[in-house]
Amino acid sequence: MADWGPVVIAVVLFVLLSPGLLFQLPGRSRVVEFGNMQTSGVSILVHTIIFFGLITIFLIAIGVHINTG
Repeated sequence: MADWGPVVIAVVLFVLLSPGLLFQLPGRSRVVEFGNMQTSGVSILVHTIIFFGLITIFLIAIGVHINTG
């Protein structure tokens, strides 16, 4: 059996937390900017920390599993 839970969670979080796609924290002129399609080094660092925290919660604390086969 293949466990697709980590793969699906990682892909969804990666798409949702891409800096500038849906939101950017911190923005260039404001604290939060929505849909500006621009990024900065600080924004990449903040989104990386958020991604790591959420993926840790979903995969280790909650234990999301999607089994196939």
